[in-house]
Amino acid sequence: MTTSMTMRPGVRLGQYLLTFWLAISLNFMLPRLTPGDPLSLLAGESARLEPQAVLDEISARYGLDQPLWKQYLTYLGNLARGDLGFSYLYGRAGKPVTGIVMERLGWTLLIAVSSLVLSTLIGVPLGVWSAWRRGGSGDTVALTVVLLIRSLPVFWLAMLFVSLFSVQLRLLPVSGARSVPTLQGGIPYLVDVMRHAALPILILSLESLPGMFIVSRYTMLGVRESDYIRTARAKGLTETAVLLSHGLRSALLPIATAFTLGLGFAFGGAIVIETVFSYPGIGRMMFEAVTRRDYPLLQGGFLVAVLAVLLCNLIADLLYPHLDPRLRKT
Repeated sequence: MTTSMTMRPGVRLGQYLLTFWLAISLNFMLPRLTPGDPLSLLAGESARLEPQAVLDEISARYGLDQPLWKQYLTYLGNLARGDLGFSYLYGRAGKPVTGIVMERLGWTLLIAVSSLVLSTLIGVPLGVWSAWRRGGSGDTVALTVVLLIRSLPVFWLAMLFVSLFSVQLRLLPVSGARSVPTLQGGIPYLVDVMRHAALPILILSLESLPGMFIVSRYTMLGVRESDYIRTARAKGLTETAVLLSHGLRSALLPIATAFTLGLGFAFGGAIVIETVFSYPGIGRMMFEAVTRRDYPLLQGGFLVAVLAVLLCNLIADLLYPHLDPRLRKT
């Protein structure tokens, strides 16, 4: 059976383009599939009290007075130019969604990338160590703790850590990304930003750590009984040399896949975390867009999440031939 790893580049590119087209089409339909009148959603709860001239102006601004097919073509044309429309959340004059998304994207990348790196640095070595000692007391304890972490609701963990580190110990800020008034650059600014990001990073790390651990453990369990591992041991190599030179290298492919895909899906997990900590990232922005019915802004956030997943899949595909020589063209 042909897999994405062995498909020709043109076929893979076609799959990505098709997926992207389906995603942006769904993005276009979001406000139109919602029960009720999209105009009422954009105008807010007071739509019935607004003068008709105001409603007509809002309708014309968002192109809702045009046929659906024409709205779709306009949407595609604007998207090709990087124009995501205007946010209704920031007043009648509107504010470009692209600018809002770019302002928030950096904060989400900070906690998403940091948490994934941290969970990888902990989860992968722990999973490899656990697999290499399968059946032992250490393996049992590690597997039990990881599965326990995986079973805990992420919002419950967030509230627990807020109560402990912010309320009881007063070590870390409760919410936000920076102190007020904002520090102006330098080491104090970086320390302030990292103190605010510490709890979101820690919670996101705990959320993604079980996945990294399980992938690493079960991959190494398959590698552990391979013929070339037994051959390496028969040559008199130490267990450490067998693990690092032969075992871990063969397990890099699924681990790299888990890492790249985890980065894409971290955007989804950031919605809950950023909401709990009032962290000004993409997740918090999407939550505000939903609660205030700002669908242009919600579309912008959804589009960024889709692009993140597709980009991470593409990076994984490009890494495969470098991690596994068998996938390279002959």
